[in-house]
Amino acid sequence: MEKLIDLIKQEDADGWETLMFLYNAALKEINTKIDILNDEFQHIYHYTPIEHIKSRIKTPASIVNKLKKNGYETSVENMVKYVNDIAGIRIICSFTSDIYLIADMITKQSDLKVVSVKDYITHPKVSGYQSYHILVTVPIHLTQGIVDTIVEIQIRTIAQDFWASLEHKIYYKFEGNAPDYIRRELQECANIVSNLDRRMLSLNEKIQEFSGKK
Repeated sequence: MEKLIDLIKQEDADGWETLMFLYNAALKEINTKIDILNDEFQHIYHYTPIEHIKSRIKTPASIVNKLKKNGYETSVENMVKYVNDIAGIRIICSFTSDIYLIADMITKQSDLKVVSVKDYITHPKVSGYQSYHILVTVPIHLTQGIVDTIVEIQIRTIAQDFWASLEHKIYYKFEGNAPDYIRRELQECANIVSNLDRRMLSLNEKIQEFSGKK
């Protein structure tokens, strides 16, 4: 991270453009790694654990709002230090078992450094939010050397992603202050999603067991 900050300082007025270049490069690196892992899994086991992948760079407004919310001045240096999800990749899979399989494959990549792991599936947020988050640094090879750049990877099931997307839209409408009855409904829906994932996983295991006996 220190090397990334030093590089941005050297660029002066072009610091923002340099930062966005690095985060975009990091997303490309991670996307390629995930595609290769998925292809290998299909080649060996004839099964793809990943349904689809989404990647994004946070908008300037979103980055500024996050800094202000946490009491930091708006600067490119503070963005690097205090906003760890500027570059993000979301991996959507069918079953909860796939989440841990994918996480294990990613964290075993020798050139990626795991910064932190947050398991919101085993320990959901109070709101009911469930997902598996991994912060990693990706080495970006430049003419000036290697710059480690942070990417947040979120792994969740289709059902968890559906719930999270709707929760985001609802809280956006209420500017983060949804009424209590809305919060309760969302928590109840999160319980339904969790139960659905458990039942679908159990059903898939029974199907696999039946197929193995044929």
